[in-house]
Amino acid sequence: MSSGTLLDWIVFGCVVAGLLTLDLVVSARRGDQSVRAAFAWSGVWIVISAAFGGWIAARLGTDTAFTYYTAYLLEKSLSVDNLLMFGLVFAQTGVSPKLQRKALLWGVLGALVMRAALIALGLHFLNQFQWLTYPFAVLLAWAALRMWRGDEAVRRRIEATCSLCESWIGRYIPITPVAHGERFTVRQEDRLYATPLLVALVAIESADLLFALDSVPAVFAVTRDPFLVYTSNIFAMLGLRALYSAIGGLVARLRYLRPGLALLLLFVAVKMALHGIVEVPAGISFGVIALVFGGGLLASFLWPPATKSGFRV
Repeated sequence: MSSGTLLDWIVFGCVVAGLLTLDLVVSARRGDQSVRAAFAWSGVWIVISAAFGGWIAARLGTDTAFTYYTAYLLEKSLSVDNLLMFGLVFAQTGVSPKLQRKALLWGVLGALVMRAALIALGLHFLNQFQWLTYPFAVLLAWAALRMWRGDEAVRRRIEATCSLCESWIGRYIPITPVAHGERFTVRQEDRLYATPLLVALVAIESADLLFALDSVPAVFAVTRDPFLVYTSNIFAMLGLRALYSAIGGLVARLRYLRPGLALLLLFVAVKMALHGIVEVPAGISFGVIALVFGGGLLASFLWPPATKSGFRV
């Protein structure tokens, strides 16, 4: 059952639609976004996400709001992988920084729909077949192992996705290696061609689907309330475009962050496996997520790598 009423869903939809519209208007007027503006816009999304938790507290109670904050922090932590994915996809497809904002915008809009479908399916099957909790826990443990292996495993995963997208698109429409402004397709000599921007968009959506198969089950370990799962997931995703513009090239230097995220996935895998046997309070879950994620960030800043490693974005 969803804790959110029709009014709560309407408020959520209006907030998201309003901010996306404002982002489009600001982007159209200013063109390329400076790093300072990207930081500011990323901060706006975080503040709005926190304020929405206040709305939940006023409407549904502090316990429900605390669960929302826990789910949001978990999804925000795991979304760091998306920043790495953005950089590698753009490097593979050769999309210029000026065009990356449009690809990310449409990628985020597509994620709104795709995440809703995945969450609905996941919750439906978990409610119908409780034993699926254990395969989900194994999936999260395997995801933790992959993340512990480091950047190279993710690189191979994304490179395979990019190659698959090019071959898949190429079956239906030829691909031109030359960018044509903000156009996804271009007609030349009476033939329709896909531009690198379209290839990048499809690669982003495909890779996000792979990452969602890790992050969506993870939030089920925190709550199975559709309203809290979806709102926390979407608010965590919506600020990624601005965050990538601000720090996208620096994420690969946070060498202790990925091991921290692997520990987070392992924690939620154990929590999910023990669901119904040992109930971990939301406060403890929030504390563990904040401690591990914050610790990984702090350690990365205190002991940075001697030479640049990871993705070159």
